Amino acid sequence: MPDTVLYNRPIKNPEINIWMAFPAIESFGMSSLGYMSIVKTLDMRADYFVEKIFTDTKNTQLLPSQVDVMGFSVSFEIDFLGMFSILDKYSIPLKSAERNENHPLIFGGGPVLTANPEPFCEFFDFIIVGDAENIDKNVIDVIKENKTLSKTEILQKLSELKGIYVPSLTVYTEKEGVKNKDGSVFSVEKISSQLSNCITTPVLSDKSFFSNTYVIEIVRGCPQRCAFCIASYLNMPYRYCDSDKIIESIDEGLKHTNKIALLGALITAHPEFDKICEHILKRKEDIPDLELSVSSLRADSISPLIIKTLTACGQKHSTIAIEAGSERLRKLINKNLTEKQIFETVKTAYENGLSGLKIYAMIGHPTETQEDIDELVALAKKLKSSFKTFDLTFSFSTFVPKAHTPFQFCEREATKQLEKKYEYLKKEFHKLGVKIRTSSVKWDYWQALLSRADRRICDYLIDVYRSGANLGAFKQSYKKMHEDNLLPDSDIFALKNHALEEILPWDFIKLQPSKQALIAEYKRLLV
Repeated sequence: MPDTVLYNRPIKNPEINIWMAFPAIESFGMSSLGYMSIVKTLDMRADYFVEKIFTDTKNTQLLPSQVDVMGFSVSFEIDFLGMFSILDKYSIPLKSAERNENHPLIFGGGPVLTANPEPFCEFFDFIIVGDAENIDKNVIDVIKENKTLSKTEILQKLSELKGIYVPSLTVYTEKEGVKNKDGSVFSVEKISSQLSNCITTPVLSDKSFFSNTYVIEIVRGCPQRCAFCIASYLNMPYRYCDSDKIIESIDEGLKHTNKIALLGALITAHPEFDKICEHILKRKEDIPDLELSVSSLRADSISPLIIKTLTACGQKHSTIAIEAGSERLRKLINKNLTEKQIFETVKTAYENGLSGLKIYAMIGHPTETQEDIDELVALAKKLKSSFKTFDLTFSFSTFVPKAHTPFQFCEREATKQLEKKYEYLKKEFHKLGVKIRTSSVKWDYWQALLSRADRRICDYLIDVYRSGANLGAFKQSYKKMHEDNLLPDSDIFALKNHALEEILPWDFIKLQPSKQALIAEYKRLLV
């Protein structure tokens, strides 16, 4: 079936050609609300021609030589592999310094590049730091109005805009961080936008991973502020759409499809979430096959109404995050959730029609002990014995220090220690008959490296890509460059704790809360 475009595309009289690229396959890109909303913003301009590009795109309307600007939406550290694949396909050099005036200007945006752009900075001509809702007026218009200038001149003009980072105008040293080329202080202020209007799916597609689903962003950020969580700290302050506008968006979506999804880091924190649920249940009476899906639920605020709404609309399983097994550790990471609240949440889900829950937790938190792990096993045992017919799955990942969080300074446990913890949990959960899923500790290690590294690893990432992009390539490429004295020991980036006064590669990104506020929170929780 052809895609259904839910906005009015103007008759085009383009003055600038844009490729908006998503560094994964089309089904993933079409389901990314952030990426698709930027495509919509650009496509609603008569003077812009915008074309979507994915790693599996076979044919394009534009030739690479006709493209003026090419943007990448980067949500995960590993996305650099998809980005390289797309650039290679169209014979565009991976590094900005190797491109000429005939190549498009290449930019990137998204949470990864806002948090710490340095590991990827040499691949972009410029980077958007923060929200990109007004990308047309704030960025593309500047490029369009200065098309006759050289790239260097255009980038100089872009660098004067709030939230725009032009890496080629800066230098980096481990001692002083990112600075202007003349040695003066350099900073970029994050762009933050209000969530005054709901961001909604602009195109319904059966090619999307969430086929023909109308997605509505109802909250941005998270009020809980777990100390490791980049989704909380990168999106402060916590914002939510007015409930009446959410209801209007639901009704608009239901004109085109029977599938609605509510998006946000913690949607049940919306102060009028019950009102939203009541409206969905009312619409269910008119649309019997209405389907609703939601992201993770808040474990201390799940009501019978919420569960009844989910089950009435076809959702049989959901997810809650407890983050750690003991109350001591949950309090330390700022996840103020008691065991009693966890039990009440599972009980509410069980008694009101859900078939099961996925319970997400993390191991390797700062100060974690064997006692904390044992309490996790004890909790699973109690839940299993109390809710014998309920489908419980525990899903684990390992702690990865993230930039712009209070735990950005923290040490990560060694891989062997974390693997021993996983083996212990697998053995104990098998005894209990409780399903368990675990991340790859080795992959988490390299994610930690990508999260806290600096621009010295740019050439390393190219070598990883050229060497097959598997786990072995990550390890062997790094080993080779370390032995050639091109990179420090990988543990420096991935595992090492950082002194609070140390200059970090991402310190030049200015957002709220400030670094001093993060230090104060770190001390409150850990010192």
